Amino acid sequence: MKKHVYWMLMGMFIAFPALSAEKPDSTLTLKIGDPRLKEKSVEVAPGVLYSAASGKALSFDRMIAEMKGIRFIYVGETHDSLPMHDVEFKVLEALYTQDRDLGIGLEMLPVACQKILNRWGLGFLTKEEFIREVGWYVNWNFNFGFYEKIFEFAREHRLPVYALNAPREVITKIRMRGWDALTVEEKAYFPGAPNLTNQDHRALIKAVFESADLPPQMKGAGLEMVFEGLYRSQSAWDEVMAANTLRGAEMEGRRMVVFAGSGHLLYNLGINRRAFERSRLPFRTVIPVSVPKDMKTMAAVRSLGDYIWGLEEEAKLAYPSVGLAFKKFEALENLVVDAKPIDGAAKGAEFEKGDVVLSVDGKPFSDINELRTYLAGFGWGTETKFRVLRAGQVRDIVLKFDPAAVGGDRK
Repeated sequence: MKKHVYWMLMGMFIAFPALSAEKPDSTLTLKIGDPRLKEKSVEVAPGVLYSAASGKALSFDRMIAEMKGIRFIYVGETHDSLPMHDVEFKVLEALYTQDRDLGIGLEMLPVACQKILNRWGLGFLTKEEFIREVGWYVNWNFNFGFYEKIFEFAREHRLPVYALNAPREVITKIRMRGWDALTVEEKAYFPGAPNLTNQDHRALIKAVFESADLPPQMKGAGLEMVFEGLYRSQSAWDEVMAANTLRGAEMEGRRMVVFAGSGHLLYNLGINRRAFERSRLPFRTVIPVSVPKDMKTMAAVRSLGDYIWGLEEEAKLAYPSVGLAFKKFEALENLVVDAKPIDGAAKGAEFEKGDVVLSVDGKPFSDINELRTYLAGFGWGTETKFRVLRAGQVRDIVLKFDPAAVGGDRK
């Protein structure tokens, strides 16, 4: 999670990918949230689902039965964890069997994409057309394969899918300059200025922030200012996604199942709390937790969520992370490397900020989404060749998707 906090500050992510399996997460044991449960803990084992209310294991079918009549269901994820996406899909299938009057809310896309989502649901777009038109790899930073089953299921069963997020540039503006810097049009994405007063939520985001390996330029006297910007943006995300969750539920009177990064749901303090404060309608939250392979169990405070689902740590990530960000300049047809990569397959390769991308495997690219879509097609053990221009010289850089080298191999 540490590297994700850094990249979120750089404006590249639109979520907190929480609960990384790199090591036990300190955010699992904060004494915040439900006062009846925050002093109690449970030892989470892989493959076991727990009720936070009782602190005991329960069956999946029992959990779904307990959700009957509950208007909002939230399921957390770490964005690059396929087992967590499998949890989401399993919950979606079961809820659909229980109640077909269901809508799906997704953190991954901004509300401007709603018309494209509607066209997907009506069967007017192929997968390739959808990825292109929705700008998947510009709006989101993770392989479409993680989410494909959810999108296919929604289309097959004619379930509406709602984009919950605000445009990335608006959230970045809030982080950098505050609410008052937004235009009237930008403020219209939100139900109002984000509420920053919940002390438990502030403690959660502070714990995440303090656990991160921040670059030197973000430390020192301005550290608290950096956190305040981060907290504004996190609160803005939660506020707008809560409002759009309620809007989706009201559209056709449906139940809503919402999939979002766990950092937006932990301790029932994020999207879930803000939606409840506005609607007073019941909700339940499922938080999957990845247990490292060298641990039999991992402690979690029972206020973490309504249900806590232990998962076995993956041996290898399902899809490689490229780790490259690109910029587009108006006067230049080619794409430009936005920053020296610090993670993913590109970490340790010879890329530098400002490299002009002439071609990839001999193909020119002028569109960020098209290039990132192309790169998303590479699996572990493959490689691709970039030709870049740097300081007037042409260079060839081989990008290898080696799990051992980039942290994709968990062994």
